[in-house]
Amino acid sequence: MNLKNLLSRGTVVLVNAAAKMQGMQVRLLAGEVKDGMEHFEPYGFTSNPLGGAEVLAAFFGGDRSHGVIICAGDRRFRLQNTKPGEVALYTDEGDKIHFKRDRVIEIETMTLKVKATTAVEFDTPEIRTTGKIVSQGDQVAAGISQVNHGHGQVQAGNGVSGQSVAL
Repeated sequence: MNLKNLLSRGTVVLVNAAAKMQGMQVRLLAGEVKDGMEHFEPYGFTSNPLGGAEVLAAFFGGDRSHGVIICAGDRRFRLQNTKPGEVALYTDEGDKIHFKRDRVIEIETMTLKVKATTAVEFDTPEIRTTGKIVSQGDQVAAGISQVNHGHGQVQAGNGVSGQSVAL
């Protein structure tokens, strides 16, 4: 067994993201090209690395005939200057989900889409926005529909002159 053949650095050439276990073509040191290397990813996380991303390849027993990718990273786009204990997901386009200190989660993107088949719940004392809120559906507050409630039952208040205003 040749220990120097156990691990190798390289770069991504192509990715097959359609397979159950993602396959990669990689260019290892000294120009060695390996096809169909399986990319082992942590449960619940997946990515499709861009060409040129860096990989760490492992070859069991030093046998170069069938290796696996144990890590793929891309220093070109990695979120930098995180504080100890912070975690982040990021893309080459600048999107990020950053779990910051003091229990703050920062999401940065152009459009955030949430799809829920039952409901989206906010259990918070306050919701703030710097822009407008747009809705194509009904809005219900305190059990009163914005679309389906009538104003015929509303009691008029005092007008500017102090007299009752008729509706």
